[in-house]
Amino acid sequence: MVICYLSLGSNLGNRKKNIGQAIRKINLLKDTKVLKQSSIVETDPVGGPRNQPKFLNASLKISTILSPLKLLKKLKIIEKEMGRVKSVRNGPRVIDLDILLYGDKVISKKNLIVPHPRMFARDFVVKPLTEII
Repeated sequence: MVICYLSLGSNLGNRKKNIGQAIRKINLLKDTKVLKQSSIVETDPVGGPRNQPKFLNASLKISTILSPLKLLKKLKIIEKEMGRVKSVRNGPRVIDLDILLYGDKVISKKNLIVPHPRMFARDFVVKPLTEII
């Protein structure tokens, strides 16, 4: 089992319900268990279109045997199942799931960079993450 940290965000629909539903779906992934959840914080959007709704953000500590790319694929499936539609970069979304840390691995692939390259520049990631580390 590998310890991973994830970031969750939502600024469309019932944001709190969206975060809760995503956490339940992550906990149902095969050989994956949610170990700890941060509190949920409300934040202003960073980047993207102007005048979009505020986000609710949280972080999770999980254990998994899924490889980094398989975990990413499963997270993208959850996003799609929950109604996320890719539109403009940093635009509004029902749910956003990111891998922040995957054990002690450093990963640099086209579709996955770990540690997440912008996590330390974003309070909405750092505050919930520091709460559970």
